[in-house]
Amino acid sequence: MLSETVFRSEDLPRAERFDAWQDLLSRTHAPMRLRSDHAGDFRAHQRLIALGEVSLWPATFQQLIFLRTPKLIRQSDPEYCHISLVIRGGAVVRWDREEAEYGTHDIFVNDSSRPYEISTAAGTIETIGIEVPKAQLGLSWGRAQQVLGHPIPGRQGLGALLAQFVTQVSADSGAYGPADALRLSGILGDLATALIASVTDAEPALQPETRNRTLALGVKAFIRRNLHDPELTPATVAAAHYISTSHLHRLFRTEGTTVASFIRDQRLRAARQDLADEALAATPVHLIAARWGFRDHATFTRAFRAAYGAAPTDYRHRGDVSTRSAG
Repeated sequence: MLSETVFRSEDLPRAERFDAWQDLLSRTHAPMRLRSDHAGDFRAHQRLIALGEVSLWPATFQQLIFLRTPKLIRQSDPEYCHISLVIRGGAVVRWDREEAEYGTHDIFVNDSSRPYEISTAAGTIETIGIEVPKAQLGLSWGRAQQVLGHPIPGRQGLGALLAQFVTQVSADSGAYGPADALRLSGILGDLATALIASVTDAEPALQPETRNRTLALGVKAFIRRNLHDPELTPATVAAAHYISTSHLHRLFRTEGTTVASFIRDQRLRAARQDLADEALAATPVHLIAARWGFRDHATFTRAFRAAYGAAPTDYRHRGDVSTRSAG
């Protein structure tokens, strides 16, 4: 399991909650001052997921004003690039004389080395914070900081890819072991770099390795969204991403698999989940197979048995939900 710590304001006496929250955020990101209309009885929840030098912190909290002042920066600057995905609520961010407004499903990038003021909207806000050392980005910070003040949509393009990744890791952190932390950290650094580059027109400056890893993540996300399509093939995947099929095959070969194998394994995994779902117990097996893009029942049955050691019908009826992965 990944290293994770949890903060719940309700675990503390009311008089201590707000100061404890301010201390926690100062350690999570960088020293800051906070103000809130609810300081007398503050409600907040945070999970801090450590991925080496990178960290994720899903959080829910009441209305706040965050202040990072020149004095605080002189006292301590961890040199972090901070990225926030707004799940619910909104905020106004001010740097110097610049101001930008962010709403639900927006992403904003911040800089621990610059003074700022963040004012969240009334009510409860839910975010996923991401802390990435500037040195881990594949771009110079002088170029990267051009993204400050530019709301990035979290429902399209690389913004959606980053949002899906951090949401998945945050929701299912128990599925990853300590050995996965470094890999997840690298993926997150690549996604952050590619996202910033796409906004600042710096994509040509990216290292080829970063471009390829980010492209591979995007391709996999596309495949997962289209598993239901029986016409999903390496050729259609490559065409959707404006690359050659040979380029696509190279991306997967570096990970020790093939495009066709990845598509098949993802379909089998989805079908297995449906077969274990009591709500779908009355759905015929052949319809589940078709739902996930298998053209005929016989092909599905052979592939399922090879992957999980039982025919789909037997797997469903034995009531044994295997934890083995299709790959």
